Amino acid sequence: MKGLMVVCPSCGSLNRVPQERLGDKAKCGKCHAEILPDHPVNLAAARFNTYIQKNELPVLVDFWAPWCGPCRSMAPQFEQAGRTLRGRVLFAKVNTEEEQSLGARFQIRSIPSMVLFKIGKEHARVSGAMGAADIQRWLAAQGV
Repeated sequence: MKGLMVVCPSCGSLNRVPQERLGDKAKCGKCHAEILPDHPVNLAAARFNTYIQKNELPVLVDFWAPWCGPCRSMAPQFEQAGRTLRGRVLFAKVNTEEEQSLGARFQIRSIPSMVLFKIGKEHARVSGAMGAADIQRWLAAQGV
């Protein structure tokens, strides 16, 4: 029973989760926080690299800003897609106002922009607000 490596969004520890338990509310072995939350995690620059590179599950990152109307209207849809795809895709958010270095690093030119990472590498990206069903269809088209 190999399992997948999953990074704890709270403490950054690596946890091996058996594939049959990916739908469960698995807890971190170190800090006991939930490692597969049913909501997007907020990523700061300090933990971004570890979260993106060490997770063996795909990570979908929403680059957004609080002043952006389409970003605010898409937020509940992004959360709903995250609940639906829990255990298959990790959902994260980066506030480009607070984390300008990440926005620059990934050349985010318009928001909201979603970037799909697979084991540390950018796999695909899309810009513009989307509904939950559209997010799910887009991810399915990416092989997720």
